[in-house]
Amino acid sequence: MGEVRTKALLVNAIDEALARRGQLAPDQIRKYVADALVDTGAVRSVLPTHVVQQLGLNIRGQRVAEYADGRKESVDVTEAVVINIDGRDTLEEALVLGDEVLIGQTVLEKLDLLVDCINQKLMPNPAHPDQPVTKVK
Repeated sequence: MGEVRTKALLVNAIDEALARRGQLAPDQIRKYVADALVDTGAVRSVLPTHVVQQLGLNIRGQRVAEYADGRKESVDVTEAVVINIDGRDTLEEALVLGDEVLIGQTVLEKLDLLVDCINQKLMPNPAHPDQPVTKVK
C-alpha cells in the first residue's frame, strides 16, 4: 500500500472570524495550501513550525505525542485552524512537529472522508456523498 496525499487548504480560523465580522479584510486572511500526507495512524493532525508561522497561529498549550516507536514527547498545540479538503471543512487544533502537514483521524471523521488505498486518494463516504454527516447517537 502506497501513501495517500491530498491537497488541503489551511486557514487561520481567527482571521476568518475577524473577516466575517468586518474587522479584517478578506484578502488579509492567512492561508496555506498543503500537499498533505493522510496518516490513518495519527489521531490528531500535525503542522510543521514553518506552516504554523506562515498562518500566524498562536500556541495554546502542549500535548503529549506518542510516536510509532513508543517514544513520548510534549509538543506544542495550535489554536484553531480551518482544514478544508475537497470543499469540506472543519476546525481543528494541530500538533506542532515534523516537516510536513499530516491529516489525522479526527479530521477524516469530521469531514466524513474515507481512504481509498487502492487508488491512493480520499473519497467522500458513499453514504453521504454531498456533505459530511456526523453521528451524534
